[in-house]
Amino acid sequence: MAKLLSLACFRNEGWHNLSARSHYPSMPSFPKSEPGTPSTSVVEPSTMITALFSVHGMTCSACAGSVEKGIKRLHGIQEAVVDVLNNRARVIFHPSFVNEEAICEAIEDAGFEAALLTNITNENTIQVCRIQIKGMTCTSCSTTVESTLKALSGVLQAQVALATEEAQVQYNPNTITHTQILEAIDEAGFEATLISSNEDLSKIDLHVEGDLTDHLMIQLIEDSLKSLPGVLELQKNLELSKISLSYKADLTGPRDFINVIHETSNGNLKAKIFPGEGGRRDAHRNKEIKSYYKSFLWSLVFTVPVFLTSMVFMYIPGIKDLLDSKVVKMLTIGEVIRWVLSTPVQFVFGWRFYVGSYKSLRRGSANMDVLIALGTNAAYFYSVYSVLRAATSKVFEGTDFFETSAMLISFILLGKYLEILAKGKTSNAIAKLMNLTPDTAILLSLDGEGNVVGEEEIDSRLVQKNDVIKIIPGAKVASDGLVVWGQSHVNESMITGEARPVSKRKGDTVIGGTLNENGVLHVKATKVGSESALSQIVRLVESAQMAKAPVQKFADRISKFFVPLVILISFSTWLAWFLAGKYHAYPKSWIPSSMDSFELALQFGISVMVIACPCALGLATPTAVMVGTGVGASQGVLIKGGQALESAHKVNCIVFDKTGTLTIGKPVIVNTKLLTKMVLREFYELVAAAEVNSEHPLAKAVVEYAKKFKDEENPSWPEARDFVSVTGHGVKAIVRNKEIMVGNKSLMTDHNIAIPIVAEELLAEAENMAQTGILVSINGEVAGVLAISDPLKPGAQEVISILKSMKIRSIMVTGDNWGTANSIAREVGIEDVIAEAKPDQKADKVKNLQASGYTVAMVGDGINDSPALVAADVGMAIGAGTDIAIEAADIVLMKSNLEDVITAIDLSRKTFTRIRLNYVWALGYNLLGIPIAAGVLFPSTGFRLPPWIAGAAMAASSVSVVCCSLLLKYYKRPKKLNSLDIGTITIETSSDPLIIHDD
Repeated sequence: MAKLLSLACFRNEGWHNLSARSHYPSMPSFPKSEPGTPSTSVVEPSTMITALFSVHGMTCSACAGSVEKGIKRLHGIQEAVVDVLNNRARVIFHPSFVNEEAICEAIEDAGFEAALLTNITNENTIQVCRIQIKGMTCTSCSTTVESTLKALSGVLQAQVALATEEAQVQYNPNTITHTQILEAIDEAGFEATLISSNEDLSKIDLHVEGDLTDHLMIQLIEDSLKSLPGVLELQKNLELSKISLSYKADLTGPRDFINVIHETSNGNLKAKIFPGEGGRRDAHRNKEIKSYYKSFLWSLVFTVPVFLTSMVFMYIPGIKDLLDSKVVKMLTIGEVIRWVLSTPVQFVFGWRFYVGSYKSLRRGSANMDVLIALGTNAAYFYSVYSVLRAATSKVFEGTDFFETSAMLISFILLGKYLEILAKGKTSNAIAKLMNLTPDTAILLSLDGEGNVVGEEEIDSRLVQKNDVIKIIPGAKVASDGLVVWGQSHVNESMITGEARPVSKRKGDTVIGGTLNENGVLHVKATKVGSESALSQIVRLVESAQMAKAPVQKFADRISKFFVPLVILISFSTWLAWFLAGKYHAYPKSWIPSSMDSFELALQFGISVMVIACPCALGLATPTAVMVGTGVGASQGVLIKGGQALESAHKVNCIVFDKTGTLTIGKPVIVNTKLLTKMVLREFYELVAAAEVNSEHPLAKAVVEYAKKFKDEENPSWPEARDFVSVTGHGVKAIVRNKEIMVGNKSLMTDHNIAIPIVAEELLAEAENMAQTGILVSINGEVAGVLAISDPLKPGAQEVISILKSMKIRSIMVTGDNWGTANSIAREVGIEDVIAEAKPDQKADKVKNLQASGYTVAMVGDGINDSPALVAADVGMAIGAGTDIAIEAADIVLMKSNLEDVITAIDLSRKTFTRIRLNYVWALGYNLLGIPIAAGVLFPSTGFRLPPWIAGAAMAASSVSVVCCSLLLKYYKRPKKLNSLDIGTITIETSSDPLIIHDD
């Protein structure tokens, strides 16, 4: 999963490059600017470009990691993805700071050969599509599809997930279309269906019911829909009674389309929204489950009599004599019955394996279907030979293996049925998220003055932007929005994991899918459909489940030679036993009475072929990642894929930001000391006028405090001319012809403003109390000192203590002054502190720690921590709320609780332990099963594994791996966290010092 696909800009309008809004701009670590020099550059997403490089000399994932780290250490790199299997590197960068030549040099410095493959591509042109792929049975299939996609010109990145049977493809639409991508998959022997693409973000499919033979009416409806403001494109498929529309959600929506169809047709036609993609995915899975279940039951109808006639009835007097009765020469009734019954199993219910084998061999690879087809064909056609020879001979008494082929296919069908059932449960997290949205919503009709004049119950999917909807107690919120009337408590645990109901009143935001508890709310819809927080979370989890963990490459490499190797071992086994029997290398007593040496060798060869299971290896990682990311999402921890999981379990050093991460992030003024004769109201008017243009949280705190001296709710402030934000220091402006400076000591020193001893003492006193001291100068003289406090989050000290017990080093990096930073660090128990650090310096610190051998996680509130979040091995954005669309971090913690940092690391460790167990089982099964099937125990113990039992073991191995991953669903966070008293913090602001209550 790419860390970043979009770029937000830094606003250099305050101290430490902070913004009051919690977001995750994908900002690279840019070159440092000169101190005191204001930066006015704004980095737009359109300026980001992408280049594809060939990298030769890589042999393993460690090589890829070296290349990736070498590239990411360059300034201006937004993203670097290295594909060791295809010897390629894809880099997104800012051309103002770095170019292709510098990137090539960085790769060569890492010890590899590099060359530019493709011309630079504007990031705006990159499209992403998701495709459902039918017909994949094992890792070999998914690897083939992935290789096919990556070989297409214009495809920048492709990820294929066997567990979900989906692919996610990033491509340049100027070079290739998603239709061509689908055709390439079809040509590779698989069935591809488009699930979604970037173009579908404002697209809807309507199902039209009624008489569609009136072409004049259909044309009139089409013209009416196209005339609506905001409609971009219309496509119709009358065979499916479907109309697809692309539109601008700000101007129109599905309710308008349905009304137009209804009114234009005079009520003769009705339209409704087509089932969503979740419904389509479930429909496909249910169809596949029913298909395997039906095939298994029917195969059982034929297989059970075959089993009884060959294994049971032969030991019952009377029945045995009947079955041994000759039909033609040496051909018996039992052989005829078994031949007739096993043939439908082989060629009707087992036909899917022939189709899979053909497609696999046609594209030059071999999968599990090839092994099944070879094994069952060997048993079936040898049996046919034996039967035909018996029918034409008076002395030949052959032995048939019809029960082997029939039972093999039946057991494998059962195994595939159970496997699909289990795989479906691994994606339950997404299904639960998608089901959070209510089926209906109450739409309010308002008059010109905003008074409610009526209400109507509608399909929740018909809610449009700026609609006002009514949320009654006990109902779910139908869309993201803003409360315009009412007061209530809303349970947001299903989205954020926050257990306590959150108070909501006018002006507060609500999240779609959350539960209203005890009051009536009127909510104005602000984000609907794919823009909603719930949809973004679903897409994030889906993308996470698509992304491969680096350890998956191990299984991918094995899958390339696994099947051919098994076929070779199987043939060698048969040949060895056959030659040993022919030249009497073992006693004749070893040969069962019902077969000869050739048949014994054939049984061993078939057993080897059908016991080998490449599927278990292929499912070991993706199923665990799917369940792990799903469990994390249910607890408010959004882990973006296998890469994040694998890196997080290795973390041994965590770098914490201070403001908003260790502290609650809502600073308030607790003390004001004037050093000149002036009225406090006038003083704060001047200070607020300068600070109101800044986005920094401390500036917001100053402005908010200054409002107390104004009577109106949204006061106006004097004009500030020549406003300048000095990054990391403060602001300055001309207000009422006075030069105002608000900032730290460095700002004053840089402008040669003398700091009185009393101001120095006040600053030292504030810093000792873990407060931030702010100096205010008017016309070159210090006029006042402000003390601002930002209390620690509850449980911060306990979390740091638990991390120490987990042998994880904690470091605090902040842009605040050293005094305040040291006070906060002492309070929480952090020994390593770096203060007065700018955003790029935070990233440098992370890189220095990495160079020292640490696996580093950066925990920040996403305000000015993006460079460090990107540079870290694992970036954790804390307190994201609903703003999760901008992907700067590897892990997004929906709540603001620090305890979720521990939950994320612990969950990643548990998940990776599960992956290891899966691999141990999958590898151990094959390493033990194949020799046993080959007969290594037969000489000493007489134990022989019949082919049908080997086939059952193969089917069970895949199911066991999936079930092992499913055990992660019962994950519980560390017990130490349950003892934490995470209370709330109440801050009472007044002209008196701050009062803090720990509830």
